[in-house]
Amino acid sequence: MLRFLVFTALVLYGYSTQDFPETNARVVGGTEAQKNSWPSQISLQYLSGSSWYHTCGGTLIRQNWVMTAAHCVDSRLTFRVVVGEHNLNQNDGTEQYVRVQKIVVHPNWNSNNVAAGYDIALLRLAQRVTLNGYVQLGVLPQAGTILANNSPCYITGWGRTKTNGQLSQTLQQAYLPSVSYATCSSSSYWGSTVKNTMVCAGGDGVRSGCQGDSGGPLHCLVNSQYAVHGVTSFVSSQGCNVSRKPTVFTRVSAYISWINKVIASN
Repeated sequence: MLRFLVFTALVLYGYSTQDFPETNARVVGGTEAQKNSWPSQISLQYLSGSSWYHTCGGTLIRQNWVMTAAHCVDSRLTFRVVVGEHNLNQNDGTEQYVRVQKIVVHPNWNSNNVAAGYDIALLRLAQRVTLNGYVQLGVLPQAGTILANNSPCYITGWGRTKTNGQLSQTLQQAYLPSVSYATCSSSSYWGSTVKNTMVCAGGDGVRSGCQGDSGGPLHCLVNSQYAVHGVTSFVSSQGCNVSRKPTVFTRVSAYISWINKVIASN
């Protein structure tokens, strides 16, 4: 993505002390997830030539709707969604492949300023997927829900296991406890870059999102149930797993009414 190239150039040409948000995050410091243990996780793929390539994650929220990040679908590409996926390089026999019929990006999204927020999009699928032991709908939080500091959460996705590292072909997971807005917006963390419509998680300098995991879910355990509280949005351009620079997510609970309105009108 162009935004990634721009930030890379800034780092290469001596501006590495500035902290720019870096989108398209992947899991760093994680482990391979048990096969189909996160059945609402999807792989968003784009067509190039005659082949499909994974670009972002996402969450199945209806049988024909997927939630992802707005910056994942900026370009005019042909997309498909794969549900029931685990290993991107092989057919596990559990996958379902569905074309994306319509993309609805939040109207306030500004592709030139990811830190402004609104990094969320909904994808209407060309057909309804079949729910089974490998494919389930993600549970969304109630509108306005704010996570307590240090809530147990997991980021999941395919991809880089370290900054500029190799991509992972199997779904990874990493434990990223939530960081309160008060802490995350403090001067020693993200400062004013983080808005109250975002969720921060991690920041230990070991585990984080990194290039390619964007749009995927942050699963948090609340009242004995995992719900998708975040959509992976950005990390620091200084590196994926920078201490006190937690991975930043779009806070799903801030957009419940918008999600319901879009689905009802489409």
